[in-house]
Amino acid sequence: MLDFNSPQFIALLYLVLSGLYLVALPAALYGYLNLRWYTASSIERVVMYFFVFLFFPGLLLLSPFLNFRPKRVES
Repeated sequence: MLDFNSPQFIALLYLVLSGLYLVALPAALYGYLNLRWYTASSIERVVMYFFVFLFFPGLLLLSPFLNFRPKRVES
């Protein structure tokens, strides 16, 4: 039977939540920002800035490994 008060369960829960906050969600946010940066509306851009602020520690951890250069706009 699964005991929700066991130290092993609590440690696993902390590990999963910290992995989600520090790795998985910031990686998804990097991908989204890379796709929509030049075509986002003003409201969408405010939401993007909010998520960058919210997931800043994870983005800071991933920044040495992910480096997206600005793309030259062809006119």
